[in-house]
Amino acid sequence: MAAELTAHQLIAQHRPTLDQALEAIRTRAYWSPHPEHPKAYGENGSLGMAEGKAAFDAVLGTRIDLGQPGTDDWVGGEVSPYGIELGVTYPHADVDVLLPAMRAGQRAWRDAGAEARAAVCLEILKRISDRTHEFAHAVMHTSGQAFMMAFQAGGPHAQDRGLEAVAYAYVEQVRTPDSAEWVKPQGKRDPLTMTKRFTPVPRGIALLIGCNTFPTWNGYPGLFASLATGNAVLVKPHPRAVLPLALTVQVAREVLAETGFDPNLVALAAERPGEGIAKTLAVRPEIRIIDYTGSTAFGDWLEANARQAQVYTEKAGVNTVIVESTDNYKGMLSNLAFSLSLYSGQMCTTPQNLLIPRDGITTDEGPKSFDEVAADLAKSVGGLLGDDARANALLGAIVNPDVKTRLEAASGLGEVALPSREITNPEFPDAVVRTPVIVKLDGTKPDDEAAYMSECFGPVSFAVAVDSAADAVDLLRRTIRDKGAMTVGAYTSSEEFEQAVQEACLEECAQLSLNLTGGVYVNQTAAFSDFHGSGGNPAANAALSDGAFIANRFRVVEVRRDA
Repeated sequence: MAAELTAHQLIAQHRPTLDQALEAIRTRAYWSPHPEHPKAYGENGSLGMAEGKAAFDAVLGTRIDLGQPGTDDWVGGEVSPYGIELGVTYPHADVDVLLPAMRAGQRAWRDAGAEARAAVCLEILKRISDRTHEFAHAVMHTSGQAFMMAFQAGGPHAQDRGLEAVAYAYVEQVRTPDSAEWVKPQGKRDPLTMTKRFTPVPRGIALLIGCNTFPTWNGYPGLFASLATGNAVLVKPHPRAVLPLALTVQVAREVLAETGFDPNLVALAAERPGEGIAKTLAVRPEIRIIDYTGSTAFGDWLEANARQAQVYTEKAGVNTVIVESTDNYKGMLSNLAFSLSLYSGQMCTTPQNLLIPRDGITTDEGPKSFDEVAADLAKSVGGLLGDDARANALLGAIVNPDVKTRLEAASGLGEVALPSREITNPEFPDAVVRTPVIVKLDGTKPDDEAAYMSECFGPVSFAVAVDSAADAVDLLRRTIRDKGAMTVGAYTSSEEFEQAVQEACLEECAQLSLNLTGGVYVNQTAAFSDFHGSGGNPAANAALSDGAFIANRFRVVEVRRDA
């Protein structure tokens, strides 16, 4: 694309997409401009399957030089969960040099206006979309996701979330008009008249602290929300998942430069092993916004210590599904089995606790005891993952040794309904692949409570026996209130019980999915329609995406004068 590309040209090119996104967030209907199928790419400048894989292979073992100021070293060390050493090195920044350089371009970026900023962001997303196959391999080999999930979640679904944030950013900024003529009658005297101008101004530099499991899906909302509202963005990836976000920064810097803006509005902060620069950066006075996905401990630390910044966190929760009754027993088991297995349960939305009355449930196949439900679910998971090729395609690889340790320890917590088994990946023999474990626990025993009331991130689920359906709702309330939840699910054929669960989730502020038996799963959310997290319980203080996720990233400054 030509270097003389202007923001006005981009507005003309991308305004129809922005308008469709604005309509989608208004109606909450299904819409996506980013194809989910791998075969949809390869024309009109986008990379096809072979070209994307070749582009990824060409990056391995190279240095990604972003041309950032303040580079004082080169760092790397990523090893794929599939056993490949990526060998990519990235610029290490002297932040005392980089941060002032990032601030230098903010005035022109601020003055460009909301529409121009949105158009530039959409051009960045388009170029990323054109390289979706390349990004899919980068996500796969840093997160351990299987290829198809890395392609969809790391590609079009992440791009949708970024575009959604841009749309919300535009809405919030244009809510106030650019100018107003103010006339106040004074009776017989001349009226008071003033001219007022209103300008959205950025808070400062935003810090994006990336995660290991979903570097683009969880990273793009904050990145584009901050950039579209006029802020510079410093991207600090997880040390095990630098490549997808480094490529993102590379694309963003190219587009900014080509449109006449300072490329240093987006920069990368890669770190040396064990350096822990997130904690140092988070309290720098230049950092005014922080987006973070990760552990509760560090999220709590950020909220308590980064007092100069507006902090948006997605932490950990204990996701719960209540099984009270169902009129589609097989569909329920199939849906839950997939939810527990997808990406080896390494999703912040994967169900952990399945609350089941100890006296059993009613189903379209007759009454089922607690033990039967647990055994049938184990059988359903086993059937889903019985073929190793299919299992590899669903499970991916264990992302880090901590997940493997938790998985292996879980079988000692109670009676095992479904043992985990090891699977070999013929293409990547060094990958650690494990099927889920399901452990039966008693909801009335203190020792068991210590297990199911703690997040056990990974392919570990607990079938928890409760005394009654009412007790299940009480335990659900307490779990959300004390530990948080990104998702809640319930299965019931009782309208009265459905209302009880719904009321609990409304009062405790948790997102609820009811009676899912088809191709939609409790651990998946769709951009433009579903909210990811609520921001109203301990699992996260923000939702992806809503107006609250955007509005405090900028302030409106008024300049008024006598007319």
